[in-house]
Amino acid sequence: MCNKPAAGFTLIEMIIAIVIIGVGLAGLLLAFNTTVRSSADPMIHKQMFSIAEEMMEEIQLKPMTVGVGTIAGCNRTAADDVADYAGYNQPICSIDGTFVSALAGYTVAVVQDATAAANLTNGTTAVPAIKITVTVAHGSETFSLVGWRTAYGS
Repeated sequence: MCNKPAAGFTLIEMIIAIVIIGVGLAGLLLAFNTTVRSSADPMIHKQMFSIAEEMMEEIQLKPMTVGVGTIAGCNRTAADDVADYAGYNQPICSIDGTFVSALAGYTVAVVQDATAAANLTNGTTAVPAIKITVTVAHGSETFSLVGWRTAYGS
């Protein structure tokens, strides 16, 4: 009789291989699950960016100073200059103050800082400017957009 070496795996080797592969796979899935859970919904981020961009554009298209307009609640139709938006903090509404129910849970806030542009010049003379920060919040997430409005006609 010929002694031929055995080929293949023993039961113990197979069990050890299954345990090692199982632990590795469990660690990989745990890391993937943590990443997916902590990543924000991209639709919420895109919506926050769109809201901030719309509000920033609305503010920057207004003249630097015109008169004394005020924003009553959500209604922005009386806002006739950039300064009227200072301190605005409301849920998402159309310009006439109609609440947009599809965007419930989002809020938009506007902060203006005229002192941030104290050293802004056009060569020799100071140029009036306002730093505008629009912050959109949804739950615990926030998105801020910063822009400038200058009196470019001066």
